[in-house]
Amino acid sequence: MQRRDFLALGGMGAAGLLLPPLGRAIAAEQLLEPADRARNRRLADAALQSATGAGASHCDVRIGRYLRQSLLTREDRVENVANEESIGVGIRVIVDDAWGFAATSHLDEDAVAAAARQAVAIARANARVQTQPVRLAPAPGVGEVSWRTPIETNGMAVPIRDKLDLLLSVNAAALGAGARFAASRMFLINEQKYFASTDGSYIDQDVHRIWAPFTVTATDPASGRFRTRDGLSAPMGMGYEYLDPDPAQRFELPGGVVAYGRRYDMRADAVAAAKQAQEKLEAPSVKPGKYDLVLDPSNLFLTIHENVGHPLELDRVLGYEANYAGTSFATLDKRGSFRWGSERVNLYADKTEPGSLGAVGYDDEGVKCGRWDLVKDGVLVDFQCIRDQAHILGKRASDGCCYADSWSSVQFQRMPNVSLAPGAAPLTVAEMVKDVENGLYIHGRGSYSIDQQRYNAQFGGQLMYAIRNGEVQELVEDGAYQIRTPEFWNACSAICDQRDFRLGGSFFDGKGQPGQVSAVSHGSATARFDGQAVINTARSLG
Repeated sequence: MQRRDFLALGGMGAAGLLLPPLGRAIAAEQLLEPADRARNRRLADAALQSATGAGASHCDVRIGRYLRQSLLTREDRVENVANEESIGVGIRVIVDDAWGFAATSHLDEDAVAAAARQAVAIARANARVQTQPVRLAPAPGVGEVSWRTPIETNGMAVPIRDKLDLLLSVNAAALGAGARFAASRMFLINEQKYFASTDGSYIDQDVHRIWAPFTVTATDPASGRFRTRDGLSAPMGMGYEYLDPDPAQRFELPGGVVAYGRRYDMRADAVAAAKQAQEKLEAPSVKPGKYDLVLDPSNLFLTIHENVGHPLELDRVLGYEANYAGTSFATLDKRGSFRWGSERVNLYADKTEPGSLGAVGYDDEGVKCGRWDLVKDGVLVDFQCIRDQAHILGKRASDGCCYADSWSSVQFQRMPNVSLAPGAAPLTVAEMVKDVENGLYIHGRGSYSIDQQRYNAQFGGQLMYAIRNGEVQELVEDGAYQIRTPEFWNACSAICDQRDFRLGGSFFDGKGQPGQVSAVSHGSATARFDGQAVINTARSLG
């Protein structure tokens, strides 16, 4: 990857950018080769038999084929096209109440059996120094099952030329609308995962994700100033059909902003971005102070991610995860009593949301995925846990949110889709705005910062519009809102209804050491937060 391409990707992660592990480069046609399910069953059985024969009380096997395609363009140039494949077997065991893990890229039964024995040897060594035994919540075997992302068009099957034509046409549309620079990108991922365990599960899954971000830049030659506007799309757990525009998935919002649901018109958004980037060149700088914030889902998703999703990961709460973006202020004693938000705030985890990045049938421990409450009527009621954590919360089963980004990585607790439930009473964005006397209407994710316990944070945006006396008015620049997590959510005074519910998300969300990447969505409708502190982020260079 060129340095400029890497910098272009900077900031796309949410907890922190972490690019996925690289596999071997392959031809595009090889991305369509089907998984060898008969071979996978043989390899899984060889691993299970070898591990139990060597003394393992539990064994799970993940045979993964991870396919990634990325396309990068700038103006009228193709800057990079990459097709990558990574394939191998990861084996996790419990011996003497301790974990062991080993992996191999050799897809034959002898190599897999040897890796299983190595995992057993590692577990025995770990048992000699482990202070507490592994307590694994039950996960009843499900036999032979399969799950597929319900796609209409496999993005890997779309010719590269067609994808590049789309991206180059997006750039041309932005330049034609007045942008000085335009860069567009596309990322497609297909995870073909086969899981087997001594619990009696043989689970075959085929997971697809897509993301098509862009950045356009407008300049003022006289002053040398420039402003950018990124695309307002969301990464999705869908096929290439996501990039097929559908007028029914187009949202006309106050202030002239257009948003998109489960279908995205990338060219139309690029034209709007070019015009808005030019408007930002002339926009006045925001006056610091207290404002009522009307946050579009394209902005609020990141606040949910950083200040709800991450602090409610149980490993952060317990201090197991600390070096990568900190621990959590949400300690165990707060469960069931802590006032996280106002009574209208209901936050939930859901690994089954259609179209979401985190949607799968089963997690990487073979647990069937579902939905559960995190904050109910404003009160913290639960965390996110996996099989060896469930007993800490007094739960009989895992929440099904264990994930590894590669066959060679150990699976661990990862954030599921975490979303804010829409309001129960009918409420449109226009109706919400009518009640705001002095506020800001914010779209898109901008810069952000968080403290090491997810308690204090600061968030910018792509577009900020002043609201005065119930009307969306001029575009303003240089603003960011500063929050303390519980004070922010307790200031939530209104949430639009289900008609406005949309997904945002992080395609490259980093966590762990060694670092791993996951993809996760966050849904919400537009929400209002009263009396929030807004600062001016501009600085004078003299």
